[in-house]
Amino acid sequence: MSEQRLGAARVVICAVTAGLFLAGCAGQIFNKPPPKLYRLTPKSTFDTNMKKVNWQLTVETPLAEAGINTSRIAVLRNPLSLDYYEGVTWVDTAPRLVQTLLVESFENSRKIVGVGRQSVNLRTDYALITDLREFQSELVPKGNPVAHVRINAKLVRFPDRVIVATLSADEKVPADGGKLPNVIQAFDKALGRALKKIVVWGLTVVPSENPRGRRR
Repeated sequence: MSEQRLGAARVVICAVTAGLFLAGCAGQIFNKPPPKLYRLTPKSTFDTNMKKVNWQLTVETPLAEAGINTSRIAVLRNPLSLDYYEGVTWVDTAPRLVQTLLVESFENSRKIVGVGRQSVNLRTDYALITDLREFQSELVPKGNPVAHVRINAKLVRFPDRVIVATLSADEKVPADGGKLPNVIQAFDKALGRALKKIVVWGLTVVPSENPRGRRR
């Protein structure tokens, strides 16, 4: 066989091999099952004796570092290493998930005139600004994982944009077992406690007033 024909044959063989390799890779990519989604729940039980407030609130999307500003479920194996559980995600990014649950929890209190996201065209009297500082499962020696949620909150009064109160809701709940469903349940409890703490604080820390009078 001439060198020219030999060279052409090698090109064909390489092309076929490359095609088979890419087809195999594509098969692995497209046949991979989608991640399992997990959601968390808002708080729905509040003291019915709480006083109803005469103002409206917007809840801004929490700020968060890149490691937890994701839909992946974070796990802290040691203080310097942040990893993620394989094949599972939250139904939304952690900050947007927390924002949604804060709005729903304030609504469930039935003690506020109006509450919504900051993107809604709502004439707000106060804004809730939060930092999502911790939102991960933490592995501990000789024990079950611990769900850790920490939310730093500020209430800002409008229209003068003055911070009227601050709060840090820091909750840790050990999982009942080492499997992921146990961890998710612990997350739900930890976040639920933080949500309730923020809602009760937000509805009681602001002085009783008519905010419409301030706007005149």
